[in-house]
Amino acid sequence: MATLFIDGEAGTTGLQIRERLALMPQVQVLSIDPARRKDPEAKRELMAAADLVVLCLHDDAAIESVAMIDSLSGRKPRIVDASTAHRCHPDWVFGFPELAPGQREAVQKAERVANPGCYATGAIAILRPLVDAGLLPTDFAVCLPSVSGYSGGGRTMIEDYEAGKAPLFEAYALGLKHKHVPEIMRYSGLTTRPLFVPAVGNFRQGMLVQLPLHLDQLPGKPTAADLQAALTAHYAASHATGGWVSVEPATESGKLDALALNDTNKLEIRVFGNEEARQAVVIARLDNLGKGASGAAVQNIQLMLGL
Repeated sequence: MATLFIDGEAGTTGLQIRERLALMPQVQVLSIDPARRKDPEAKRELMAAADLVVLCLHDDAAIESVAMIDSLSGRKPRIVDASTAHRCHPDWVFGFPELAPGQREAVQKAERVANPGCYATGAIAILRPLVDAGLLPTDFAVCLPSVSGYSGGGRTMIEDYEAGKAPLFEAYALGLKHKHVPEIMRYSGLTTRPLFVPAVGNFRQGMLVQLPLHLDQLPGKPTAADLQAALTAHYAASHATGGWVSVEPATESGKLDALALNDTNKLEIRVFGNEEARQAVVIARLDNLGKGASGAAVQNIQLMLGL
């Protein structure tokens, strides 16, 4: 039986990881005594006893916990970090197994995996295949309007929405410095900084990440069907080996419910097009707490432990 310690299990992501792991009899989760929650030595003891440590912490705290693991003598646990701290670090494996050929195997072998951000997961999922296929130049000016449920905003935002103190819909990060932009660029292959415009809606979970395109501005002047074919080809192999990303046909209604994949680890991609206007929008749909956080972490845990 594999033993895990969740450093930060009381937070939103940590709680959901624990709930998902409770359904897996091959895993034993080690918990810290509440009375010793702020005792570094208690945490060090649990880290030393674990096969794998999951970090559900703010960036500074995650860096401190990694330093604590580095200081352990003898065998050290493997790590899945759900913070932003190590997502672009060259010594860490990016925990998006469907990213490209070989990524799943890289996660399986990794000692340290950085869980992707929620928005970044959706953005990279739609951008990387189009870049790899040569349909989207790496220096193309990309815009990514997106919306998430309020659970991705941390405790204060959750409390404000659930107390009825927050607006029904709110654009944010309008200083255009969102923390997910560096990982979007690094793992999509973009060299020009995308214009990422996130928003939060009055629903707990769910996410849509959109890529609007004027097709005649792309070098090859592709059709929406060409985009669909490239995305389908990119994810065919990973889907066949248990990947959670799928490419689906556009809905007949021309609508897309942001909440439809809640409480799953699925990510769906669709291409909506108007050939007469030569316009298309590629949309990734996921649960920001599923494939965007806890679900992805558990997927990486399963791969790393061979479960």
